[in-house]
Amino acid sequence: MKIVIVAVPGAGKTTVMKRVKELLPKVKIVNYGDVMFKVARERYGVKDRDEMRKKIPIEEYRKLQLEAAREIGRLTGNVLIDTHLTIKMHGGFYPGLPADVVAEMKPDIIFLMEFRPEDVIERRLKDLKGVRTGRDVEGPEEIELQQQMNRYFAVAAASYGRCVVRIANLRYKQSRPYEHTEVAAKMIVELFSG
Repeated sequence: MKIVIVAVPGAGKTTVMKRVKELLPKVKIVNYGDVMFKVARERYGVKDRDEMRKKIPIEEYRKLQLEAAREIGRLTGNVLIDTHLTIKMHGGFYPGLPADVVAEMKPDIIFLMEFRPEDVIERRLKDLKGVRTGRDVEGPEEIELQQQMNRYFAVAAASYGRCVVRIANLRYKQSRPYEHTEVAAKMIVELFSG
């Protein structure tokens, strides 16, 4: 089974995937952006993944997306794919999973995580302290808009890919650290097991 895990940037997908890997050691973890970046670094000399969306012309970006999707589509077994449904570029939202990409990737489920914007901002601020720099600083309204756009793009991608959309509502305040991580990881493990 292939599950695509999606959320707004900085929401905690990587942490959730690490937890899934602990619970299901045989699951293959693939970061779609990393697959794209590997090619982009060689062809265009970009220094990080955030730079790809800012410096690479849109037509070349589309080719990178498709090439990475083909590579991921060839994977077998249980695969968890980290990507974004929407990518902020050129003053708007660009699809992270357009029709041709979804067709090549062949996912079974799109697992969309949604959070309180305040939690996303808090996680992003931690990223800015050393884990990851170059990330856009946004307010709650911008994060919420992107989460709404993610829903629309998820439905479109699922329609093209003939797969299921599963929405993980993690919009509640955590009662303990990493509660969202544990809940989301458990949901994904159940999807792989069921």
